[in-house]
Amino acid sequence: MSQLQTFLHQLEEGAGKRFFRIGILSIALLLLVFNYNHGAFKNMSNPESMDSAQLARNIATGKGYTTSFIRPLSVYLVKRTQDAKTKSGSLDVVTDPGLLNTGHPDLANPPVYPLVLATMMKILPGMAYQTAGNATLNIGEIHLEPWNRSNHFWIYGPDFWISLFNQFLMLMATILVFKIARSLFDSLVAWTSAGLFIGTDLYWRLSISGLSTMLVIVIFLALAWCLLHLERRDREATEDAMFCRNRQLLMAGAIGALTGIGCLTRYSFGWLIIPVVLYLLSCLGRHKFVVSAATVAAFLIVIGPWVARNYNLSHSMFGTAGYSPIATTPFFPDYKLERSLKPDFGPVTENQMWNKLSTNAGSILEEALPRMGGNWIGAFFLVGLLIRFQNPGLNRLRYFLLGCIAMLTVVQALGQTQLSVDKPEINSENLLVFAAPLVSIFGVSLFYSLLDQITTEAGYRRNFLISIFTLLMCLPAIASVVGPQSVAIAYPPYYPPMIQKAANWMNEDELMMSDVPWAVAWYGNRPCVWLTVSAQSEFQEFHKKYKAINALYLTPVTMDAKFLTQNVWAGENTWGSVALNILFKGELPENFPLVKAENEYPPEQMFLSDTARWLKPAPAKSPDSKSVK
Repeated sequence: MSQLQTFLHQLEEGAGKRFFRIGILSIALLLLVFNYNHGAFKNMSNPESMDSAQLARNIATGKGYTTSFIRPLSVYLVKRTQDAKTKSGSLDVVTDPGLLNTGHPDLANPPVYPLVLATMMKILPGMAYQTAGNATLNIGEIHLEPWNRSNHFWIYGPDFWISLFNQFLMLMATILVFKIARSLFDSLVAWTSAGLFIGTDLYWRLSISGLSTMLVIVIFLALAWCLLHLERRDREATEDAMFCRNRQLLMAGAIGALTGIGCLTRYSFGWLIIPVVLYLLSCLGRHKFVVSAATVAAFLIVIGPWVARNYNLSHSMFGTAGYSPIATTPFFPDYKLERSLKPDFGPVTENQMWNKLSTNAGSILEEALPRMGGNWIGAFFLVGLLIRFQNPGLNRLRYFLLGCIAMLTVVQALGQTQLSVDKPEINSENLLVFAAPLVSIFGVSLFYSLLDQITTEAGYRRNFLISIFTLLMCLPAIASVVGPQSVAIAYPPYYPPMIQKAANWMNEDELMMSDVPWAVAWYGNRPCVWLTVSAQSEFQEFHKKYKAINALYLTPVTMDAKFLTQNVWAGENTWGSVALNILFKGELPENFPLVKAENEYPPEQMFLSDTARWLKPAPAKSPDSKSVK
């Protein structure tokens, strides 16, 4: 009996109380993850997510940092660099223009997130590939069949595993939010801030999108924690000057490395080195210049090798991402820049880029900034700027946060591309979401400050107001959990069984062209080039000078485009016009090498090939014809 009493006492008052709470929280989180995924999970619909996933698979399978999603702009940059090296004598002969036969190097994605996914794919091979038409997924000796419904495709397994990994990162971010809030304020603010973070629908949607955003948020929160710790140790320093400087230098190295890792996860994150250095200069004592220099040095050491690699391949420090400021300018609307095999940058002027910056910045300040945390908590943060804290560390961290928001606003406005139009909020160009968790912490602190003005006694009224506040902030996520189950299939235009069917007709060394090359690369596991801007001149140049294109795969992205603006008025040199001529006239462009059409795909999709690959055996040589057979 005494042992039982001791156990119950430990459970109620001792160490067991903590483990009991942790157990209850863990069960609640597992139920939340299960219910959200059951009701709101969708297969990948973001091009960037599929791009990162296929790149990670190439790394995991030993192909190196090469991509199966080939952008014409990337081919142009590599070829331009090859020509420059040949002219200077550092390269003798170009045997593989654009590096398409030996594996095209990826010039669009920073390396950290693909490397992390590649590691996960090594641990769980099922994260790499699944035959969408087959329900069985093999992971070692374990066979799972959860992906189909009524013998019809429903969930693509690797998409689900990647989203589950990002939800694990979301849990890590929640813990960091709690620790930072507890360090800055009290346990009540910490628990509420963590609850609001895990209860915000925006973060859940980001987690199932497959984007690297949750990893970037974790890095940003870790960076904020290090800055907060460094500022506090400097303000409360009791050690001798030499020992204090050495500790500061170690922390400066960690801060610079974290900023560099963030930059190699999302290039735009690198701009935060500016508010980081300004924060260090404003809050540290006599060693501030040495510490700031050490931070910058660590940052440059981390990103230096990767920047050098990109420059060696493309003469651009950040590859194709370095050209995002001129995307969506008048001479490069939509995705024209990325699809250009011979882009002309001459007509782009500084005034055009300034107009892009001012227009997008106005939209961000009007729409994105007030709700950058996915709920109304940003309004509390903005109002809280009128209140000055007695703790200087709080004021300094808030100034750092304001500097980050200002910097991210400018970078987001200038770097926006067509992705921000096609996928609002859930895209890699939504940069303000990095700072949103810290915004939420300061917003919650203001709420409790206002609440203390109303009532200082703990009781029914106070708890009722806290509950209503939390409920209002979490309503979108609650609606996703308790609402009707969403359709997991992201069609149009992505239907993995159809994409894999077309890809399986291709050999691994052959090249396909498509309007969804990222999906062909990820779901089909075949190299695919993005549609060139011109359906004739650029296509023919690519086909003859770089690598033969053996098939063309069009989806509703092209087939269901606007009839007048994107097809008729756009001219006969567009892929929409080509598709219309094939469908209604049975005519192909002059000297077009893909003369065979698969009959099951039209009218929603279209598959053209050099041979009738769907027939077994395939013809040895396609006939010389200008009409579709």
